Formats: sequence, structure tokens, C-alpha cells
Amino acid sequence: MKITFLLNGETVELVEADPTATLLDWLREDRGLTGTKEGCNEGDCGACTVAVSDADGTRALNACILFLPQLHGKAVRTVEGLGGSHPVQQAMVTHHGSQCGFCTPGFVMSMVAGHAEGATDHDTQLAGNLCRCTGYAPIIRAARAVESAPKPDWLATDRAFISPEILRGEAAGRGAEPPSSPTSSDELAALYEAHPDATLVAGATDVGLWVTKQLRELPKVIFLSGCADLKEIEVTDTHVRLGAMVDMNRMRDAVAPLHPSYGEMIRRYASVQVRNAATVGGNIANGSPIGDNPPALIALGATLHLRKGDTRRDLPLEAFFLDYGKQDRAPGEFVEAVSFPRQPDRLKCYKLSKRFDQDISAVCGCFNITVEGGIVTAARIAFGGMAGIPKRARAVEAALIGQPWTQQVVNAALPEFEVDFTPMSDMRASAAYRMETAKAMLSRYFTEDQGQLANVLEVRA
Repeated sequence: MKITFLLNGETVELVEADPTATLLDWLREDRGLTGTKEGCNEGDCGACTVAVSDADGTRALNACILFLPQLHGKAVRTVEGLGGSHPVQQAMVTHHGSQCGFCTPGFVMSMVAGHAEGATDHDTQLAGNLCRCTGYAPIIRAARAVESAPKPDWLATDRAFISPEILRGEAAGRGAEPPSSPTSSDELAALYEAHPDATLVAGATDVGLWVTKQLRELPKVIFLSGCADLKEIEVTDTHVRLGAMVDMNRMRDAVAPLHPSYGEMIRRYASVQVRNAATVGGNIANGSPIGDNPPALIALGATLHLRKGDTRRDLPLEAFFLDYGKQDRAPGEFVEAVSFPRQPDRLKCYKLSKRFDQDISAVCGCFNITVEGGIVTAARIAFGGMAGIPKRARAVEAALIGQPWTQQVVNAALPEFEVDFTPMSDMRASAAYRMETAKAMLSRYFTEDQGQLANVLEVRA
């Protein structure tokens, strides 16, 4: 397949490129650009961060789990492409933001991308970059120092770049056997129906690890990054609809004004680099029992929109998850979008993890309880980490609905968690701890609803 992108201001055309070659390996081994470091090789440490630009802006991304075809029609900057004169580089020197230096290029590129987009929340912008030397304080000082610094001249050129193939309406690899890159959901539907054994690659934050950690061969791959219609967000007076290719940062921007607790949880569960790549559809389709997004969507009453060829069907999101590793999705069928009704904000999302930022949840509980005239009239409570799938606490819900919204009723409902769930013990938490935590989350929801306790996550946001 042919891939065209801009690298540090130079147009690169790759013919017959390995579709599962990562940008990190290609930069270091084929181009000799070794400033981009390999640390964890799983998108966790940020040492491989690069800046990727297109007409929508500039984003920090992890090169270690970014496949070359995902760059088609975009512009890439590595630390070598800054020329040593970017304000971020100068500030890192001035404020002593580097010691051993291994992580420094990744920090610089995250800061460059943040500077390009006017970032001022540097704790969030740099949460996906790890450093064992500096203690972070001098790096944060450097980031603050350049907030108002002029943007480099090359930024406009990078954002304006678009490959000749896309200008002619052609897709990378068009006409070839998969791997291929459809440019619309219609093209994707036809291609995937013809090749139901192909692996769909959205953001590659999960699939990338299949290659880098499990060393798996992916003989047929379909890249979804060119499907512009799957990136659409629709917010009306009645509903919110998110296309499957909406990345998690854009999703956060859409849902945070409506449900602030949900927006804060999205901020926590992955780094900026991962959220810039990870997609709504991919997060749902992988069916992880510890994924943080499905419990919140289930609590909001979300509907999943699936497509196979010209046939579409809708189902409640919770019905999509059948068993561990098993979803209600036919061969050749893909997630097209997810939607949920607009509603007053009663949603609270509680994420419990060993590390505050960028960590997998031991338990994620999402609560959406409606009280009218002092009586619980509706309740949707969903959890991740409590079962082999994201799952509603239906017995707990039933114990609340129709009852007065009181501490006594909440206490009486707590034993019903043991009807709903039989959690497991693993490296993140014991079964007993998970059960007690789930019960405590409902108690906390009630207490906060009574105005007796501030949600520290929302205060921090």
C-alpha cells in the first residue's frame, strides 16, 4: 500500500510498506531519527511522543503504537524537526527540565503539541510522560514559561499538508487486498463484509499492543482513520450521538459540559496521547470488562448502532456484552456509533485505581438515579471490574426504585450487590475489596446528592 505524509517538513512516500510497522520502529531503524525513544513500547511512558498535525490541529501521539498507515495525509514532527530553537526547548534548558535526558524528547514533543493548541493545564497535558529524575516541577515550570510564546512558522505548513492521494479522492491502498483504508462508512461496510476476518484498526491503542507485546501477525488489516463520517458528533436537544471514530479527547469535550463527572473520569483513564488515538467505537468493541467508558454510557441509557453491509441494527449498549470476550456482533459487522438521550445531570462516575492518572480501574462505578418528590423513580447503575463484562446492578436498582430516597433505603439496598455480582480477585484487588468498594460507591453517591460531601474529582477539575 502507498502511504504519503510529511515528516519534519519533508514529503515521504512509502510504497508496499508493512501495514503493522510502527512509526517508532520506522523512525529509528529506517530514518535514523533516534530522538524518539522506546521506553515501554505500549503507550504508557511517553518517551516516544511525536506531534501529528492535520487540518483539525496538532496532537501528541505515542509513536510506539501508531501504525504507518494511520499517518496517511498527515504531518509528523519529531524532536529533530524542531531545530533546537523551539521555545519549549529553550525553556527546558533555562528551567533545568532535563537530567538523564532519556524521557526529554517525549516531554518536549508533548509540550510542543500542547503549546500549538494553547494548553494551560500542563498536569493533564503531561500526565502521559514519565520521568524518574526531575520530580516534574522544573518541567512544569518550563511549560508555563512558554504559554504565550510565538508559535513556530512550520506549524501552519504542517497543519495545511494533505497528501496528493487524498486530494484526488483516493485512499491509501485503494484497489488492493486488505490492508486498506476506506474513506467512508459505506466503503468500510462493503470491504468488511467481503473480508470479515480482517482486523479493524481505529486508534490502535489496543491492537498496537498485539503487535508490540504479543508479536502477533495481522494478515488482513483495515484502517478506519480515513472514514470521516465516523468522526461526527451530534448534540441536539434530545440526544448525543458519537461516531465510532470520535477520539476520546473529542468525546470528553462533548460530554463534559453535560456530565462533568463523566468528563473528569475520561480525563483520568488515559493520557492525552492515548485519548488522542483511542476511539469511542474501539473502546466499546473490544469488550473489556474493565473499560471505563461502557459503564458510564450504560448508566446514561446508551444505544449502540451496528452495521453490516447495508443492514443496520440498534440495541441497548448493555445487551452488546454477552460474556467475557464475547459480544453480540456478527462477522463483518462493526460499531457505527453510540448515542444516549439528553437528560438532567445526575450521573456520577467513580474510578478506583492504584494510580490516580492513566491507570486501569480496579472498580469503576457509574450511578444515574432520578428522584422525584423524594421517591426514586428511575435508577441505572453500571460497573466495570465487577464481572466478566460491563454490567448493570439490576437487583440494586430494583431495591431503590419506588422507595424513598433515604439512607435507610440505601443501606437496605447494599446487600443486593451480592446478588448482582460475584467479583474475582486479581492483581488489582480482591473480590471482597471490590464488593465493599461497590457498596461504598452507592453510599457516596447518596451522601454527595445530599450535599454532605464534595466530589474531590470535580473540585480538582
